[in-house]
Amino acid sequence: MRFLSNSSAHPASLNRRALLAGALGVTANLALGDAALAAQSPAFAHWVSAFRARAMARGISEATYNRVMNAVTPDNEVYALQRSQPEFTEQTWQYINRRCSEWRVNTGKERAHEYAGLLARLEKDYGVDRYTLLGLWGMESSFGDLVVNAKYMRPVIPALAALAFGEPRRRAYWEAELLNALIIIDRGWAQPSEMIGSWAGAMGHTQWMPEVWLHMGVDYDHDGRTSPFGKPDDSLAGTARYLVERGKYRRGEAWGCEVKFGPGQARLADNRTTRSYAKWQELGLARADGAAFARPGDAVKLWLPVAGGPAFLIGQNFKAVYSYNPSTNYTLALLHLGDLVRGDPPFRQQFPGGERAPTLEEVKEIQRRLNERGFKTDGIDGRTGSDTVKAILAFQKKVGMEPADGYAGLKVLARLRQAS
Repeated sequence: MRFLSNSSAHPASLNRRALLAGALGVTANLALGDAALAAQSPAFAHWVSAFRARAMARGISEATYNRVMNAVTPDNEVYALQRSQPEFTEQTWQYINRRCSEWRVNTGKERAHEYAGLLARLEKDYGVDRYTLLGLWGMESSFGDLVVNAKYMRPVIPALAALAFGEPRRRAYWEAELLNALIIIDRGWAQPSEMIGSWAGAMGHTQWMPEVWLHMGVDYDHDGRTSPFGKPDDSLAGTARYLVERGKYRRGEAWGCEVKFGPGQARLADNRTTRSYAKWQELGLARADGAAFARPGDAVKLWLPVAGGPAFLIGQNFKAVYSYNPSTNYTLALLHLGDLVRGDPPFRQQFPGGERAPTLEEVKEIQRRLNERGFKTDGIDGRTGSDTVKAILAFQKKVGMEPADGYAGLKVLARLRQAS
């Protein structure tokens, strides 16, 4: 569900609904303003005509289909975005450090306080831990800041139409998501100009694809429509519902915890064998923080992401979050972010070759020094968004740093200071 990068934050005091309305208008005018007058290519126009029968079969009204699809110019930029691969890969410790940055932890604590009432109701209604939801919200949209950032957003209907028309490898998937988006419009939940998101169609605070919006969405604020935009109520509620219904999230269970074990016991970390916390304790495992296992009867597996790094006992709620985006790095970073927002400490065991996460001020210093050398980061805000990553990568290549990985870490800061 995730296709977005970080960006500079809007001040927390700004009204998100007003910002969203402004961003929607700007984005729509840029990408859709003349769509109704633009001549569609003959091939695309033929496809639109032929696809009408599929929409009618799904119950979409002909009036809605004609109004939306006859006005669409396909967003052909999505093909390059889909093909593009990152110029670097992140090691696990880099991935976690970047996504569990001081900025995100601080912002998460602010949101935890700001939305304490909403989060308490969600915990009561769905049983999903509030800090898991905060971690997911932070990972997916930096707590809503990306939702209103036109730099990273594009109209979804032209993007999905282009993919359904011209991307053969997953055409059935893109066609299905386009139909789901048209049903949402047909129901009156959104107008085409309001549906902005990633190049692949993920939208809102927790990056719903149209299928998730349509089938897992909840009108939690009771305003008469389900929406992942605006207030976070619907988005967080629908995401909690997703975790429970599709991920089989279990009320009251922890996702897991970091553990420590003795020499030779790493062989037990096969990520397959399920035992209770109590059974693992009998084999010599203990929580890394020395605390007792809160629910010793819960079933968990022993997982060692990187040899020599921290080890974890993980249970069903780890799997529930994994179902939202099937990546173990994503899941671990998200849950760790939530724990940090809760006030828990960082992992006790470092990853091999890793370094501590830079502080907010250290990231700002990296950005300032990069800009002074002509490597533009699009702001000095302490956030390692895509512009900062590109600037670091260019600096590393220029000075011959290996590996050139784009990571805003202590080694880059030291080299920047050395170059001053």
